[in-house]
Amino acid sequence: MTIHVRPGTVVVFTDVVCGWSTVALHRFYEAREKAGLTDAVRVDHQLFLLEDVNKFPIPKRYLDSEIPVVGALAPQFGWKPWQGDASTWPITSLPANEAVHAAKRQSLQSAERLDMALRHAFFTDSRPICLLHEILDVADRCPGVDVDTLRRDLEEGTARADMMRGYRDHVEEVQGSPHFLLPNGSDVHNPGIELHWVGEPGAGFPVVDADDRAAFDELVRRAAD
Repeated sequence: MTIHVRPGTVVVFTDVVCGWSTVALHRFYEAREKAGLTDAVRVDHQLFLLEDVNKFPIPKRYLDSEIPVVGALAPQFGWKPWQGDASTWPITSLPANEAVHAAKRQSLQSAERLDMALRHAFFTDSRPICLLHEILDVADRCPGVDVDTLRRDLEEGTARADMMRGYRDHVEEVQGSPHFLLPNGSDVHNPGIELHWVGEPGAGFPVVDADDRAAFDELVRRAAD
C-alpha cells in the first residue's frame, strides 16, 4: 500500500464502531504497555468508513450478533449490548471518526485517547456518538485533549477534507477494519484472528477459527524497530 508510515508509529485503518478493530486496538495497547513502549510507539489513525463501504447505516443487528463474540476476545473492555432506547442508536459514525482525526491534529496520543473513549461510549455506555454534544462530553473526560480546539475544528470541518481524502485514496487497498501498516512496509488485516460467518451477516453470527494474541507482541516490536 502506497502510504508512508513513520518510524515509531503504526498506521491503522479503522472505524470507531467496528468491534473487531476495538479488540485489535485494545490488545495492541496492552501489548505496547507490557513491552514498555507506550511512549515509543504511537497509532496513526486513518479512516475506513464502514457505512460508506457497505452503503447502509450502522446495522444494530450486525453488532448484536458480534458483541458476544468480540466480548469474549477482550472481556476487560466491558462490552454491553445497546442499553439505550432504539431511537438513540447512532446511524452514522462519521462525526465520531472526524473527531478522532481532529484530535490527531493535536497529537497522535490525543487521537488514541479520544478514539478509545468514543469506543467505550458506544460499546459499553450506549451513547449516541453521532451527536456533537456527546462527542465533546466524551472528549472533555480525555486527558490531553483540548476540547475547545476540538469543538472549533469540528464546527469548521478542519479535519474532514484530509480524513476523507486519505479514505478515498486507499479504500480499494484496505482489506477491512482494522488494517495495520508498519514502518517496514508490511501490513496485516485483523491481526491474529481468523473467522467466518455462519448464515448471513445480521441474521447469523461470526465464528472465530483462530486467535493468536502473540501477534500483537510482534506488531509492537516491528513498529518500534
